[in-house]
Amino acid sequence: MLPKMLKTVGCAALLPILMAAAPAQAQVTRIKTNPSAFILDGVRVAPGNEIYFLSGQLASPIDPAKATTMEDFGDTKTQTVSVLNKIKKQLESQGYSIKDVVKMTLFIAADPKLGKIDFAGANAGFKEFFGSAENPDTVARSAFQVANLVAPQFLIEIEAIAAKKPAPAAKAKK
Repeated sequence: MLPKMLKTVGCAALLPILMAAAPAQAQVTRIKTNPSAFILDGVRVAPGNEIYFLSGQLASPIDPAKATTMEDFGDTKTQTVSVLNKIKKQLESQGYSIKDVVKMTLFIAADPKLGKIDFAGANAGFKEFFGSAENPDTVARSAFQVANLVAPQFLIEIEAIAAKKPAPAAKAKK
């Protein structure tokens, strides 16, 4: 039947019909070969998805009236939770959710109290948002130790990339 239709209708005219009849392709594919791994191996985002790139975010002070010392911002875990809450709020303001995050980059500075980066603290804060009951998904992720961030009180900065199926276009009224 298809060859006869191609001759009658023509390939160009038939393409939209075939595409509409095709099953929907997965929009975001999370690739994880090790089930016990905390992060993904990678993520494939199908063409046609919206992608949102978030600039690096820093922690907010625990008490907005105090914002000068490291104690005002907390340890690495506290700062990670603060940054991820900021990212969550920014995502929501653009119609995304934390579940739409597919890639994160963590820049971690040494905690002077420890004399090294607190990677366990960063992971503990991360686990409150990813691989949890509320959000069982996780993300592709990279983490880097950096000498310093923009100010000495900051221990972590996080960039994020989110992807989602675009919202359906509103139908034009006649």
